[in-house]
Amino acid sequence: MSTPGDTPTKASWLGPLLSDLRFGLRQLRRSPGFTATAMLTLALGIGATTAVFTLFDAVMLKALPVREPAELYRVGDVPECCVTSGLEDDWSLFSFPLYESLRDHTPEFRQLAAFQAGRVNLSTRRSGATTPAEAATGEFVSGNYFSMFGVGAFAGRMLAPSDDVPGAAPAAVLSHHAWERRYAPDTAIVGSTLSVDGQPFTVVGIAPRGFFGDTLRPDPPDFFLPIADEPILAQQSSLRGRADRHWLELIGRFQAGALPAAAEARMTGELRQWLIAQPDLSADQRKSIPKQRLAVVPGGAGIAVLKRQFASGLNLLLALSTLLLLIACANIASLLLARGTAQRAQIAVRLALGAGRWRLLRQKLTESALLGLAGGAAGLLVAFGGTRGLLALAFQGAHHVPIDPLPSLPVLGFAFLVSLSTGLVFGIAPAWLATRFDPADTLRGGGRSTRDTSALPQRSLVIAQTALSFILLAGAGLLSRSLARLEMQQFGFATTGRLIVQVDPMLARATPERLPQLYRQIEQRLGALPGVERVGLAQYTPLTDRWTGLIFLPGRPQPPPGTEPDWAAWERVSPHYLDAIGQPVLRGRPLGERDDAGAPRVALVNEAFARKYLPGKDPLGQRFGAELPAASDELEIVGVVGDAKYNAPGRPAEPMYFLPLAQSIASRNPSLQHTDVRSHYIRAIVLRLAAGAPAAMGGAVRSALAEVDPNLTVLSLSSPAEAIHGQLNQERLIARLTGCFGLLALLLASVGLYGVTSYSVARRTAEIGIRMALGADRGAVVGMVLRGVCAQLGWGLAIGLPAALAGGRLIASQLFGVRSWDPPILAAAVAVLIVSALFAGLLPAQRAATIDPLPALRTE
Repeated sequence: MSTPGDTPTKASWLGPLLSDLRFGLRQLRRSPGFTATAMLTLALGIGATTAVFTLFDAVMLKALPVREPAELYRVGDVPECCVTSGLEDDWSLFSFPLYESLRDHTPEFRQLAAFQAGRVNLSTRRSGATTPAEAATGEFVSGNYFSMFGVGAFAGRMLAPSDDVPGAAPAAVLSHHAWERRYAPDTAIVGSTLSVDGQPFTVVGIAPRGFFGDTLRPDPPDFFLPIADEPILAQQSSLRGRADRHWLELIGRFQAGALPAAAEARMTGELRQWLIAQPDLSADQRKSIPKQRLAVVPGGAGIAVLKRQFASGLNLLLALSTLLLLIACANIASLLLARGTAQRAQIAVRLALGAGRWRLLRQKLTESALLGLAGGAAGLLVAFGGTRGLLALAFQGAHHVPIDPLPSLPVLGFAFLVSLSTGLVFGIAPAWLATRFDPADTLRGGGRSTRDTSALPQRSLVIAQTALSFILLAGAGLLSRSLARLEMQQFGFATTGRLIVQVDPMLARATPERLPQLYRQIEQRLGALPGVERVGLAQYTPLTDRWTGLIFLPGRPQPPPGTEPDWAAWERVSPHYLDAIGQPVLRGRPLGERDDAGAPRVALVNEAFARKYLPGKDPLGQRFGAELPAASDELEIVGVVGDAKYNAPGRPAEPMYFLPLAQSIASRNPSLQHTDVRSHYIRAIVLRLAAGAPAAMGGAVRSALAEVDPNLTVLSLSSPAEAIHGQLNQERLIARLTGCFGLLALLLASVGLYGVTSYSVARRTAEIGIRMALGADRGAVVGMVLRGVCAQLGWGLAIGLPAALAGGRLIASQLFGVRSWDPPILAAAVAVLIVSALFAGLLPAQRAATIDPLPALRTE
C-alpha cells in the first residue's frame, strides 16, 4: 500500500498508459476513412520535409566518414579550384613546396595532408589488354592522406608516405565505388598493374565503402594517386615542383590541446617568411607580403563545395517544406476538431457516468500522438522515394552521388520528433475543445442552442491553410518563371545542331611538339564523317570551365590597390571554332590559318571586353597584353565577337578574349610559360552537324579518334543544350519542388476547406431547413454556403498576399529576369486559389441545396 508521499511506481503509470494506447488504437481502427485520410495527409507533409532534411543533413550537417572528424582542421576557408598563381590576401590553395614548409613547421598538427583541388582526367586499362582505354578521374594526394583521416583499406593497403617520394614505384588506390562499377567482385585487381595515361601503376588497395575522399561532390575520384607521381602523368605541365603554382588544399589533424588561433598565427608567419625567400616576386608583390594571411577552420565536413553551392537553395526548400507541413498539420487539427464534435454525445455520456475530463483529454492526446507517429512512419516511405528523386533531380548527369537515400539516425530522430510533435501540438486544441462543454445540454438534445466552440478554430485553420497555400503558389510561380527565363535566354552560341566531344590529349602522352600534327589529324578525320560540316578545337567550351587572368592596355592606368584589377577570361581556339560553336564575329576578321606560330600575335575580344576596357574607341587595331605591364602591347585586336555565356547562365557575359591555338603568349613573359603550354592542350572538339546528320554519332566519333590515336580517350559526348541543362540543376530542383509543394498545399487546403464547409452544412441542417420552409430557393442556399467559403478565402488572401510579397523579396537572389512582386504571377496564384476554393465549397453547397425541409425540421 502506498502513502500520499510515495513516489509513483512503474505500474501506477504504465497501466493507464497502456490502456490509453489500446483505446486510441481501437478508435483509429473504428474510423478507417478518417485514419487513412489523416495518415495520408501527414505522410505527405512529414515525408516531404524529411526528404528535404535528408539532403540538408548530408550536404550541410554531416561530417566526413573518417575517424574523429572533430579533430580535423582545414587550412584556408574558401573552396577554390583549381590552379592559382601570384599572391592572395586569403590563402586556400598552396604549392607543393609551400605545403612542405607549412607541414614541417606547424607542430599544432599531428599530421597535415595535401590533396589536389579538383580532379584530373585519366585514361585507364589493364596492362596487356587490347580493349580501348576507359575514362576515369583521379586525385593526387600526399602519402599521409589516408593515415591522417584514419581510413583503412577494404582490400590491400592504402597509400603510405613511402609511396609519395620521387623514384617510388607508381601506386594507386581504387575507390570502392569505382571498384564495384568496373572490377567487382574481382579483388585480384589489388596488386595488378593498370596502364594510367600509358604509364604502369600498381593498384595497392581499395578504399572502404562509403569513403568518397575529402570533398562531398557528384562523381568523386575513381583513383587516389601520390603527388610524387604527378610529374609522370603531367609531363611538361607538371605542377609539383612549381613554387608559383598553387593547386593543393590542406587538411590536418590537431594535436591534443592545440588551438586553432595559435596554428593560424604560426602558419601565417611561416607563409610570409616563405614568400620573402622566393626570388621571383616583384617589388609590388613584396610590398603586399605583410597583408598575406591564412585561416585555420574546422574541417570535419571536408571541403564544403556542395555546401557553398546548395546552401541557399536547401535553406529555401527546407522553409517551403515546413510551410507544407504546417498546412498538413492544420488539416489534421481541423479533422480532429470535426471528429471531436461528432463524438460529443459519446463524450457527454462518459462525463455523466463519472469519467474525469483529464482522463478524456489524455485519451484524445494519445489518439492524436498515435496518429502522428503512424503518419510519420508512412512519411518515411515517402521520404525514401522522395530523397532518391531529389538526388536524381539535383545531380542530373552524375554517375554517382555519395549520398545515401536511406535516412540516417539524425534524420530518423528528426522524423520521430516531427511526427510526435505534430500529433501532440496540433491535437491539444481539438482535445481540449472536445472535452470542454456541458454534458447536460448535449444529453437534452440542445444541439441547436448550444454554441459550437469548434467552428471558429476550424475557420481559422482554413484561413491559415489558404494563406500558406498562396505563399507556396506564388513562390512556385516566381521560381518556375525564373527557370523558364534562364532556359530560354540568348546564350550567344548555338544550342542545337552541335556535338561537343570532351578529350584530353595529355592522356595520350602527346608532347607539345606533336600537338599541331595531332590537331590536323583530328580535324581531317572528324571532318570526313558523314553529317559533319565544321570541326572546331578549343581549350574549353561554354559553361564547362573558364580561365581568367590580368590584362594590361597601353596608357590605361591600373586600378588603385584594394580595388578589383583589370581582368578577363580567355580561351585558345582553332580557326573554325567560333563558326562551329555558333558565336558570330561582329566586326573585323575571324582567326584563320595564317595566324600561325610565326605570325604577329593577335586576339579577338567580345563585346563585354570592348565596352569595359575600350569605351568610345574602335577596338580593331588596339593592343593589350596578359599578366605583366611589360606585355601590354603584345596582342593586336583583329575582331570583335558577340557576347556569350561562358561563366554561368544567370550572370552577364564577362570580358573575354580568344587566342589562336597555334600561337604562344609567353615570348615576352617567361612566367606564363607553364600556363601557355597547358593552354595548348585542348579539352573540347565542337562538331557542327548538317541537317539530317545521324542521331547517334558517338560510336563513329570514338572510332575516328581511335584511328588517330588509340589512347585518345573520349571523356564525354554532349550537346550545348545538355551543358545548359546541367548548369541549371539547382534552379530546376528548387522550381520543380516548389511547384510540387504548391500543388500539394493547394490540394490539402482544398480538402480542408471542403471538410470544414461540409461540417458547417451538417451542423446547420436545421437552419437550412427552416430557411427553405420559409421560401428560400436553392440558389439562395448555395449562395449562403459559398459566401462563407469566400469569406474564409478573402481572409486567407488578405494574410497571404503581404506574406507572399515579403517572401518574394527573400528569394529575390534566386530569381532571373523576374520581379519578386510579379503581378501576373500573383494574379495567377489568386485565380488558381479562388477556383480551387469554389470547387471545394460547391459540392457541400449543392448538398445543402438538396436538403428536404421536413426531415431537417424533425431533427430538432
